[in-house]
Amino acid sequence: MQTDFAVETKDLTKVYVDFWGRPKVRAIDRLNLSINRGEIFGLLGPNGSGKTTTIKLLLGLIFPTAGEAVVLGHPPGDVATNSRIGFLPEESYLYRFLNAEETLDFYGQIFHIPRRERKRRVADLIETVGLSFARKRPLKEYSKGMSRRIGLAQALINDPDLILLDEPTVGLDPIGSREIKDLILELKKQGKTILLSSHLLADVEDVCDRIAILDKGHLQVVGEVDDLLSLKDTLEIRVRRISPELRDKIEALLRENDAELVSTEHPSRTLEDLFLKTIEETKSEDRSSPG
Repeated sequence: MQTDFAVETKDLTKVYVDFWGRPKVRAIDRLNLSINRGEIFGLLGPNGSGKTTTIKLLLGLIFPTAGEAVVLGHPPGDVATNSRIGFLPEESYLYRFLNAEETLDFYGQIFHIPRRERKRRVADLIETVGLSFARKRPLKEYSKGMSRRIGLAQALINDPDLILLDEPTVGLDPIGSREIKDLILELKKQGKTILLSSHLLADVEDVCDRIAILDKGHLQVVGEVDDLLSLKDTLEIRVRRISPELRDKIEALLRENDAELVSTEHPSRTLEDLFLKTIEETKSEDRSSPG
């Protein structure tokens, strides 16, 4: 499969089997998804929807049962491609007795980054994620929020083209969350492609260009955030200097009565509303299905 996308899947399917090789769970079912280069793409879904399985398939950590994926122009797991990917898992398993500098230096060596360049990147990333005050502190003394920060720095040590972030703001206070979201937007400005998986819908709504909602391994919704949240069948008009008498004939009388038209637009719902509605519709379809 040839593609100009950063990530593309075609009928990607993963079925987990039991000890006897019998199908047990269909974690992903014929997933067709494309992520543009240079965009922030949100992957949403309830627990067990297939988000983690999708990320593992894209990283080449597990193999598909059927279908295929292309990541940065190559099959998942390609060694050269992996060197261009940064990954922040939901739980970062870092060496607890190393400090921030030692941790990033260690991962920099894995990517064969020259010593001088490695030292510069380590210093810049520690500053970027706001851990300068704890650069010499062992990771075992880090809070959950601090651990997320050093985990994000580790995901960026190789200056990746594609960054996979699984719950990047979990454990952070509102200020820390805002800082991480600002960093994600800055990475986009640098031309990075970011796949963001999160349960915090407000975070996704703040930074993502497009989103996909998975449920029970099936793709339910995909599209641009603004388009999905805009209520196309409803028109909202906001005006100033309008008398109660004009309200019934607002559209015809606005200009005639010198009323100031502030905006005419489709009102939006929240991402939480869209997410819950999508999942509820899936449950309704399951209940109405025979057998």
